[in-house]
Amino acid sequence: MERRDYDYYESNVADINLRQITSCEGNAEKIRRLLGGDDTLRHLTLGTCAGSGKNYFHIGEGDDLAGWDILLAKVNSFITSISWSYTTEKGGNNKCLPLWKVSPADDNVSEAIVRALGSLPRLEELYYGSNTLGPNGFSALRTLLESGVLKLKKLWLYNNNIGDDGVAALASGLRSIGPSLKVLDLISNSIGNEGLSALAALANCTSLEELDLSSNDFSMATAGLGSLSDWLQAAVWNLNALSLRSCGIDDEGLQSLANGATNYCKDLDLSGNNSITVLGLRRLSTSLQSDSCRLENLDLGWMDIGDDGAEVLARGLIGNKVLIRMHLCGEGEGEGEDDDIAITPAGWSAFSPVLCDTSSVNNTYLSNHTIQELWHCDAFDFIDIDEDIVQYLRLNKAHPQYAARCKILMNHAHLDMTPLLQWELKCLPLAVGWFERATICTTLSIHNSNPDRIEGSIPEQDIDSTDEFVRGVPKKVLERRDELALVAVYDDKIAMVEEEKKRIQEDVESRKRKITQLEEENKRLRGIVETVRNALD
Repeated sequence: MERRDYDYYESNVADINLRQITSCEGNAEKIRRLLGGDDTLRHLTLGTCAGSGKNYFHIGEGDDLAGWDILLAKVNSFITSISWSYTTEKGGNNKCLPLWKVSPADDNVSEAIVRALGSLPRLEELYYGSNTLGPNGFSALRTLLESGVLKLKKLWLYNNNIGDDGVAALASGLRSIGPSLKVLDLISNSIGNEGLSALAALANCTSLEELDLSSNDFSMATAGLGSLSDWLQAAVWNLNALSLRSCGIDDEGLQSLANGATNYCKDLDLSGNNSITVLGLRRLSTSLQSDSCRLENLDLGWMDIGDDGAEVLARGLIGNKVLIRMHLCGEGEGEGEDDDIAITPAGWSAFSPVLCDTSSVNNTYLSNHTIQELWHCDAFDFIDIDEDIVQYLRLNKAHPQYAARCKILMNHAHLDMTPLLQWELKCLPLAVGWFERATICTTLSIHNSNPDRIEGSIPEQDIDSTDEFVRGVPKKVLERRDELALVAVYDDKIAMVEEEKKRIQEDVESRKRKITQLEEENKRLRGIVETVRNALD
């Protein structure tokens, strides 16, 4: 079969026959369906490995990819999903276009494929991975994005060696699709400080939900990570996930990134960044304690956290009410013979008072009832950890609405209700209602999804404080009433004394008035006597 270039097929698309396009009868049959308007073929998978199925095209030796790629693009505007796959497992989903290792050495093929995408206006997802885009292919991709023909929601450019200059050049294309773009994957693309700064200049990607920059080198990108943090904080984003796995981030880089990443992302993956020490983790811990922290999932696996780092991170959970998972052990970590998890039982013990501070009922109530996981499930068998911590985590996960109440009953069998007596019987209905609602804690199971692991429930005797309180409060109230009765008796006696005092005072006043009257009468009589005497003389 004669090899042709892109321009030939584009100018002669109407005259091309199937024999010119493919030597595979299976491929030819699928193309006939497309030419016949079979709109059930909305997702096509193109691969270099032999595959089967109604949607799979095998790019075998002698097949001219550029030729029938153009034909498909020209005659099938209803296509919403095409996959160029390296293996049959690399296919995408609806409205998705994965292109994995199509032809790493042939820049013309990449150019042909990318140019053909302009004829697929309904395309929403594009995978273009492990193709090492050459100048022609990269230029075509940038031009395609700048054209505004595609309104991509998801763009994967995994392992294409884009580099800093490529990201800067690609930025204009990303700006064009920014309002619609939800997922951007730039894993393993030799991006450094300058490329990261250029990416952070994309202010119009307001719909972006996932950003994956893993396996790039940010060891010298403190400024770029700071720009990324500022970018996250500068506008209203919908960013849910930020992945920075194995990027060589150090303490300074993490300090630059922490505020933006924790306050404006739900999922943050920092696993594999072994240059981060306790200093960087301390800054991260402070960000976790912030009231504005939005982070729900934090992955710190495959890092040498150690006991000191575990203690620092445990402090970050104090007062945090949003973080659900903080994986300190990566998936599969600890399985290898020399792959020991760096946190010892002493380090893990720092999480016990955070999950349940038993020093007082109030401190137990204020403990962390949100965090559910500290490691990937498959790492549990390699962790030496106190069973109480495991139980508290499972309780938070299985019954978050009852976690605080259960922990109080588990650790405070005898509740001191004396402070409530200052309100007398006003608090009795509230307290009894609390214990009635806590009765369900005796029926709750705390178990892992693995049935072979621990399963248990809140011990029923821990609820005995209910009866103790119900009996104790009336007793205290009666004691208080006795005191009040005694006071009332003395009040009566005092009232009687006061009444008697008043009566005596009134009697004294009456006597004084009588004495005054007698004195006045005596004075009058003396005057009469004196007058009579003078008359007789």
